[in-house]
Amino acid sequence: MAMQAVSPDQLAGARIEVQAPERSLLVASLLSLSGGFLDAYTWLSLGVFASSQTGNVVFLGIDAQSGQWQRMHHHLLPLAAFILGSLVAVRSRAMLGCLVGEILCLAAAMLLLHHVPDEITILVLSFGVALQSASFRQVGHWKYLSVTVTGNMLRAIDQVVAGTDRDAARGAGTMLVLCLMLLLGAALGGCVTRWLGTWSLALPIACSACVLWLCRRPGHPR
Repeated sequence: MAMQAVSPDQLAGARIEVQAPERSLLVASLLSLSGGFLDAYTWLSLGVFASSQTGNVVFLGIDAQSGQWQRMHHHLLPLAAFILGSLVAVRSRAMLGCLVGEILCLAAAMLLLHHVPDEITILVLSFGVALQSASFRQVGHWKYLSVTVTGNMLRAIDQVVAGTDRDAARGAGTMLVLCLMLLLGAALGGCVTRWLGTWSLALPIACSACVLWLCRRPGHPR
């Protein structure tokens, strides 16, 4: 019986799975779940998006056009904090350190909400989310974002159009899984936030803690 040839990309993917648990589909799924949850939580609790800066930019434009200058800063704050957090993450290149930073920011926000001005909570949340999302941007040998759907959908389409081999199909499937995980996170965020309120942040904290545990185990299978 003839043996099926294995492509270099498949071999590279197998090595990544063994040596780099931070690039695993499990880790990317947990972070995408957390990203969707946090956006639902911050929208319902604070009227902004912690991670989806596209939404904040859209509302910033609407407020500017309608002359609601006092509301503009409400959407400028998470945007500025996200940029700052991303700069810190990219310059430090300390993935696990940034993940710990996100956990601390989420825990602080959970304790601060409704005890300090909302603007401070927004800054802390968006800064923490940026630390994580700017640090974890690769699953297997594909780029992804844990805080948005549009880019991952386009990457899935690119994989479908690029070729019909097994690696392209795997890449498309991976991107679609991450889109669904973000959708699931948003649905959970909407439900749990109405039920638990401030303490809902315990769920994304648990997701990030699980990722930290997985990434501290070299050789953990993906």
